Amino acid sequence: MGRVLLRVLLAVALPAVLIAVWWAASSGSVNPYWPPLRTILKTFPDVWTGERLRTDVLPSLLRLLAGYATAAVAGVALGTVVGSYRRVRAFCEPVLEFLRAIPPPVLVPVIMLFAGIGDSMKVVVIASGCVWPVLLNTVEGVRAVDPVMRETARSYGITGVARLRTLVLPSAGPQIFAGLRQALSIGIILMVISEMFAASDGIGFTVVQFQRSFAIPDMWTGILVLGLLGFLLSVVFQLVERRVLAWYHGLRAATRRSS
Repeated sequence: MGRVLLRVLLAVALPAVLIAVWWAASSGSVNPYWPPLRTILKTFPDVWTGERLRTDVLPSLLRLLAGYATAAVAGVALGTVVGSYRRVRAFCEPVLEFLRAIPPPVLVPVIMLFAGIGDSMKVVVIASGCVWPVLLNTVEGVRAVDPVMRETARSYGITGVARLRTLVLPSAGPQIFAGLRQALSIGIILMVISEMFAASDGIGFTVVQFQRSFAIPDMWTGILVLGLLGFLLSVVFQLVERRVLAWYHGLRAATRRSS
């Protein structure tokens, strides 16, 4: 119980300090672009009503989840193939490195030409940026599978889907989830950027509209919503990761205890 309480205190200590510093630093501000934190918090419930959550936050969340899921499936599938075969890796690596170096926001105008300006464009933009950390981490995770375990599986005739399900993906799981974690933060950024182009709803669209109408406290509330959304998604991700990789975390805990 004491350890849990300590972890909770450590988790909330830094946010509490940052909020206190923000409150104190902005308390006497008369700058219209840097309103006091108390003004922002007072404005928050008036701006983010249940109706706005439905019309702006929910569409953004659905686009993010669609793009993220697409990137996760494509990244794991392609990464498994590239990581499993040396010749495929040698053939694809130069192209993958070239495409990875292109910033996804630069591709937004190009994607608009092919996917239009609707939700499809936003999903493609999110997926195009999220796929790279998943793909590259999957490649490295598959390459790092223990050669002894590979030979053991081959000796027992474990091949094809069974080998993939029982050896390759579990062994690469920690690195795959590392890529998925990186992709989540990238997805939130690209969600906002994509909604700044020819959009009619979404958090990014709303924040820009507040900025253009000089509703600065309202704009800051949108930034807070993005931070809270990122935090909640991170918590959900950690819960899923701990459940899927329970064996891995248990092995690490046992190793620490034994050492």
